[in-house]
Amino acid sequence: MTPQTLLSPTPAVAYYRVSTAKQGASGLGLEAQRAAVLSFVGVRGLSLVAESTEVETGTSKRHRPELAAALAQARRTGAVLLIAKLDRLARNVAFISALMESGVRFIAVDMPEVDNLTVHVMAAVAEREAQLISARTKAALEAARARGTVLGRPENLTHAAQVKGAAVQRETARLTERPLLGYVRLLRDGGHSLRSIARRLNAEGHTTRTGKSFTAVQVSTMLRRAA
Repeated sequence: MTPQTLLSPTPAVAYYRVSTAKQGASGLGLEAQRAAVLSFVGVRGLSLVAESTEVETGTSKRHRPELAAALAQARRTGAVLLIAKLDRLARNVAFISALMESGVRFIAVDMPEVDNLTVHVMAAVAEREAQLISARTKAALEAARARGTVLGRPENLTHAAQVKGAAVQRETARLTERPLLGYVRLLRDGGHSLRSIARRLNAEGHTTRTGKSFTAVQVSTMLRRAA
């Protein structure tokens, strides 16, 4: 489904998603998503009839009541579902399939030209990448155990074990951050400050491996750890 096939004025329902309660309260990422959707609506001559905002936590990623409400609203009004960034939905093959089977038309504002096949492929790639990261993390931990590293509370470990444990944690962090590292390096090489990179990552909805917002210090640590 491409924007060219829509007849104006077509009703539209916007769906926004942020990853943590902190981002939901502060507007980090949300303002950028809404601005992108409103701009798209204006350019395409659509009629925005409803907006839904999902604030996810690490334990609620499979439960999206706001998305369900947005889909229901779109079905009732014959509206198209608008999302600001495709990667906010295209991370799980089963989820994308369920969305398509709902019968609701949807458009990713950042990639309005994509078709169903493209979305499926992107979802499959994203899901596979997540599986590989998980596998590498588990392998790193198993390798650490094989070397005799004792994983547990730092205060219960010897100094040598703590040093080894810290090394494992750094390697785990490095592997987890790898998918985002190239983007961060590109911004840094382009002259962006650490603080501006952190702001940009937060505005685009990225989070640290612990689900928190980025700071300049965390961006610096990521680059130093990779080096």
